[in-house]
Amino acid sequence: MKTYFISGIDTDCGKTIVTGLIAKYLLSTGVKVITQKMVQTGTEDIADDIIEHRKIMGVSLYDEDRDKTTCPYVFKLPASPHLSAKLENITIQSSVIDGSTNTLQNKYDVVLLEGAGGLHVPINSDENIIDFVEQRKYPLILVTSAKLGSINHTLMSLEICYHRKINIAGLIYNNYPANNKAIQKDSVEVFQRYLKKYFPKTPLIEIPYINIENQEVDFSRIF
Repeated sequence: MKTYFISGIDTDCGKTIVTGLIAKYLLSTGVKVITQKMVQTGTEDIADDIIEHRKIMGVSLYDEDRDKTTCPYVFKLPASPHLSAKLENITIQSSVIDGSTNTLQNKYDVVLLEGAGGLHVPINSDENIIDFVEQRKYPLILVTSAKLGSINHTLMSLEICYHRKINIAGLIYNNYPANNKAIQKDSVEVFQRYLKKYFPKTPLIEIPYINIENQEVDFSRIF
C-alpha cells in the first residue's frame, strides 16, 4: 500500500485532472486505486474535485465519497483552506486527514492524495501543505503548466522540495494553455536540466491539452 501526494505549482494548474488521469491509468493496469482530497473549498457537499476524479476514471461515486472519507473537510468559501475553515469556526487537523488516509490504505493498493493550491498554502495557523508532506514522507507528484510564470513557480517548488528532502516521484507538465510552442519547448528544457541536476531519478511527463479529460496518458515511468 502506498500514498502519493499530488500538488501543483499554484491553483488551477491542472492537478485535479492529473489526479484523475493517474487514477484512470492505474485502474487500467489492474491496480486498486482511490483518490483523496485533503480539503475542498467552495462547495458544500461531496468535494467537487472528487466528483471530477470519478468522472475521469469512468466510475460512479464510491461509498467512501458519500460518507466523506475521501474528503473530510469541505468548506463553503472558495479561499485558502485555513481561512475557509476559520470562517466556519473549524480548525483543520492533520490527524483527521491521516485517519481518512489510513482507512483508505486498508482497502486500496494506492491512495492518490490531492492537495489544495500550491505547496505553501496554509491548512491551519501552524502548518502548511509542504509541512504535511514532509512529515509523512509522501512521494510527491508535482503538476506544472504552460501558464506564464510557471518556470519561476516550478523551480521554486522543486527547490524547496530539494532542501526538505522530499522525494519527487514525477513532474507533470501540461501543455494547457497551448498558446506558444516555443515557450512550451523552452520550459520543458529548463525543467529537464533542473531535474537532471537535482532530481536525476525524477521523470518529466508531458500531457498535451490537459483540459481534455478523456485522453489516455502513460504514467508507467512513475509507477
